Parts: sequence; structure tokens; C-alpha cells
Amino acid sequence: MNDILRIFKSGFKAPDVRRKILFTALVLVIFRVFAHIPVAGVDLAQLRVLFSQSQFLGLLDIFSGGTLANFSVMAMGLNPYINASIILQLSTLVFPKIEALSKEGEQGRQKINQYTRLLTVPLAALQSVGMYALLKSQGIVGFTDPISLLSFIVTMTAGTMLLVWLGELISEKGVGNGISVLIFAGIVGRLPVVFGQTLSTLNAENIFNIIVFLVMGLLVIAFLVTINEATRQITVYYAKRVRGNKMYGGQSTHLPLRLNQAGVIPIIFAVSLILLPSLIANYLTASPNPALQGLAGQVAYWFNPQGFFYNFLYFGLVVAFTFFYTAVVFNPKKIAEEIQKYGGFIPGIRPGTPTAAHLNYILIRITTVGAVSLGLVAVLPVIASAFTGVQNLVLGGTGILIVVSVVLETIKNIEAQLVMRNYEGFTK
Repeated sequence: MNDILRIFKSGFKAPDVRRKILFTALVLVIFRVFAHIPVAGVDLAQLRVLFSQSQFLGLLDIFSGGTLANFSVMAMGLNPYINASIILQLSTLVFPKIEALSKEGEQGRQKINQYTRLLTVPLAALQSVGMYALLKSQGIVGFTDPISLLSFIVTMTAGTMLLVWLGELISEKGVGNGISVLIFAGIVGRLPVVFGQTLSTLNAENIFNIIVFLVMGLLVIAFLVTINEATRQITVYYAKRVRGNKMYGGQSTHLPLRLNQAGVIPIIFAVSLILLPSLIANYLTASPNPALQGLAGQVAYWFNPQGFFYNFLYFGLVVAFTFFYTAVVFNPKKIAEEIQKYGGFIPGIRPGTPTAAHLNYILIRITTVGAVSLGLVAVLPVIASAFTGVQNLVLGGTGILIVVSVVLETIKNIEAQLVMRNYEGFTK
């Protein structure tokens, strides 16, 4: 905690870093203002009753930052954009052209981001149609004319795209990953409501269980910080080289491999996918077809947030996305080529392909530990709830994972900018 406060204090002392922090804060304020602008034609009182009766919708509301219960213009949140990102990243395994784009550096990344934004629009429109069908089946919206429906779809889609734009502004001119920071802000803005609901049920019988649950939550946070900070240091030696009258190299350094290379992204991706079946089931419940209604009931049963199958699948998705995203962000072959290019070698390992194989071997081992640990932490709140009987705080379990991970990544981003600023000061 002292290190976090020290880094923030140092960031505010540096004018350029302070501007980025204040810009990020301004964007978050704008986000929270839009989160309280409701969509026209929605019965908010009846909507809140529906949310109080559905644990799934309550969970979905937390990840929208409370915008879904208020049914603001940003009610769909960043789910369409995250789903578009998943589709594009999985497409790199299927379509060679997209895979080639992903290897073209900054220019290729910008192209993929552009395709992601374009794909977000139809996904957001499709999801808004499903949202309308769900609300209409519950009598929460009363309009049926095409103009009002089109206005509803355009409003919801525009809200999602505005949220995407705000996230990209933070990534470009602020601190941290904009999409993660916005999700973090939404969860933090909603957590007090969850705690308030828990405190409202506080009595002599469950106070001990709540204290036990909170202690377990603190232990989970400490464990998560340890996972995010843990690294495997690989020693790299550089041979001596003579250029002109100067000698270079002849020193050793360390290549740090993080236990969790992917950060918070696997959790966000896993949550987005695990919520889709339940969302579809809610839409199909209003269908006049008995077969579809039966299917919706089966899906709702299997994907109950408290059920074994839901949490087993959630654990598997976290582990799978951790491996997948680590493979995207860390390329052992490229690292091995860079080490060889500058005359470096790992003791006992030949340069080139053997070095890449060695790095890949180590990466698989540490990623396995990190992925399993992250998956266990993700489902631990449900296990704790089964023993303590505390239900409301379970909704904040995955949210806490995201909050802690985003805070750590943002602090590292500020620290990296401070270090870069110091280097720039030496070169001037």
C-alpha cells in the first residue's frame, strides 16, 4: 500500500504524468454521468424488481457498473466489444491473413483494432434486439412501433460505441488499459451497493459468517497480488564485443517471466463468454415455442452461478484464456532472436532455436501454475459462500479479481512512465 501511495505521489509531481492521471479521472467522471442517463420508455421500478429476483442479472449488472439496473444508454457495457475482441483473436488461429496482420507490429495491431470496432457495431445491435425482447416479455417496455424500436437499438449501440471510444481515449492519453479501467470503475461504483445489501441482512446469526467471508476475501486479494507480482528470473550473459576502441558486453542480466503474463484479460474474456448462455436463456424464456422454453430452462439450470457446471466451465475458460493470451503477448522465438542478435546466451543453452525451446518450456510451466491459481481464485468465492451461507458478496468475487488486477497494472503503467520520464531527462 505504501508503494502504491508513493508511486501516485511521484506521478502527481511529474507534470506530464499528472495530466494523464487527471485526464483518466475526467473520462471516468464522464462515464459515471452517462451511466445514470436512462433510456426512454423503460419502467425502471419494474426493472429493479426483475433484477432483485434474478441472481444472473445481478451478476451481469455488476460488470456493467450498475448501468443495467438503471438501464442507462450504456446498459450493455463493453460486452459486445469484448466479444468482438475474442472473435478477432480466435480468428488469428483460423485465417492466415488476420494472423499475418497480428505479426505486423503496431500497424497490424491498429488494423485489428479497427476490425474489432467495426464488428462491435452489429454485435451491439444484435444484443440490443435481444435486450428489447427480454424487457418486452416482462412488460418493462411498452412500445412496439418500428420507429421506437429502431431508436432503442440505435441508442443502445451508440452507448456501447461511446464507451469503447472513452476506453481508447484512456489507453491513448491516460494511464492503463482503457477498457480494463472502465470495467474497474463500473465494478467499484457498484460494489458499495452489494455490500449495502449484505449489511441490510446483518444479524447475530450470520455476522460471524460474514466476518469469516471478509477475512477469506482479504486472503484471496493477498494471494492474487502475489500471483501478479511473482516472476521467474532467467539469467542472460552477454559476450564481450570490441567495436573500434571500445569494448561492449561482458555482463549479465535477467529476463523476467511473469507468473501471470496475461494480467486481467483472461478473467474479462471468461466472464463475457460464461454469461452468454444465461443471457440467451433469458431471451428464449419469452418464446411461445414450448421446446425453446424447455431449452431455456435447461440452460438456466446448468449455467446457474452457484452450480458446479457453471464454475467448472468458468475455471476452465480462465485457464484456457490465460494460456491463449500469454501465447499472444509473449513470443519465445522472437525473444530468443533478440538475445542472439545482441550477443547474449542463457548459460548451458545454445543460442537460437534451443533458447526459444528453453523459454517456451519454462513459460508453459509457470503459466500452468499462474492459470490454475487464477482459476481457483475465480471460483473460490462460490466455495466460500457454500460454507458461510453469505450469498450477496459472491457477486463481488470476480469483480474483486478484476479490481485488484487493474489497480496493479495501472500502478505499473504509472511507474513505467515515471522511469521513461527519468531516462528522457538524461538524454536532454
